Amino acid sequence: MKTLHVELGARSYPIHIGPDLLGQQALVRPHVRGRQVMIVSNETVAPLYLEKTRATFADYQCEQVILPDGEQYKTLEVWNRIFDALLTQRFDRSCTLVALGGGVIGDMTGFAAASYQRGVDFIQIPTTLLSQVDSSVGGKTGVNHPLGKNMIGAFHQPRLVLADTSTLNTLDDRQLAAGIAEVIKYGLINDMAFFRWLEEHMDALLARDAQALSHAIERSCQDKATIVAADERESGQRALLNLGHTFGHAIETGMGYGEWLHGEAVGTGMVLAAELSQRMGWIDAADTERVRALIARAGLPVVAPDRLEAERFLELMAVDKKVQAGRLRLVLMQALGQSVISDDFTAEQLRSTLEQHLATAAERSHA
Repeated sequence: MKTLHVELGARSYPIHIGPDLLGQQALVRPHVRGRQVMIVSNETVAPLYLEKTRATFADYQCEQVILPDGEQYKTLEVWNRIFDALLTQRFDRSCTLVALGGGVIGDMTGFAAASYQRGVDFIQIPTTLLSQVDSSVGGKTGVNHPLGKNMIGAFHQPRLVLADTSTLNTLDDRQLAAGIAEVIKYGLINDMAFFRWLEEHMDALLARDAQALSHAIERSCQDKATIVAADERESGQRALLNLGHTFGHAIETGMGYGEWLHGEAVGTGMVLAAELSQRMGWIDAADTERVRALIARAGLPVVAPDRLEAERFLELMAVDKKVQAGRLRLVLMQALGQSVISDDFTAEQLRSTLEQHLATAAERSHA
């Protein structure tokens, strides 16, 4: 087991990474301050890991709420079921919520914890690669709105992140690839050595080599923890973690939540960010191809859906948390492994990038 720490003063917490961590009471119980525990999971994960998680809290008042599985259920209506369960079981302000699942469950549980009685504790037990390397760390919580992804939420840090790598054994190949997209992101933001490592070890990751996966998770969490500790509430450099996300969120919203996995949309979003960076003269064609090739090797799409026209793309991107004073800012690449938050691009550069990319998408779909 490896242990990292997110250093946030009184709100600091550990990230435990390793196999067979579920059910280890000594890792979890020190972070539970009351005697009431509500486990939130979904219909896919609960049959696999709920019983072992409940055993951790055998002598607590331990209840559960099981939500439907999928991004399309990350809504205020479904989120409200968590409060129904908490109030029905008369949970008080000393309770702890436990998120057992992927990013959707983690985001919804964290947002419920931030809101219930104006804030209670929660623990993250992420069971997908994407949630282990990204969404479980940093305290971003929320739900989607039909007009924009993750536009309703709160910053609320967990007390603990328990990343049991054994849970990845039950992850399907598509979900594994979606998680690798977020791993690649860390290399492109500010860790070129990690990007090169990924180029050398992508086959091992796809083969679920335990040592390779453990290294990728640890390195990703360390990179994210460093950024979050410096900028908890995304007033500056934390926005770098959104590389590919503004393009990706437009794909997710435009296609309908759940049609594309989050990591798939982010993978294509990073390709678009590279293409715009190249159009601005910051990186060259060889750099862009290097980004595209690694994302494709991970089994991720590198071309946006051609049914999203450029104008619709721009409309969706305008509903983004990084818009300031009506000006869209994007995370772009000054070099591989050196990303920046920028609004230096022109509207024509962005539109031309989208139009050329989507023309390629249309050609491929009709080939």
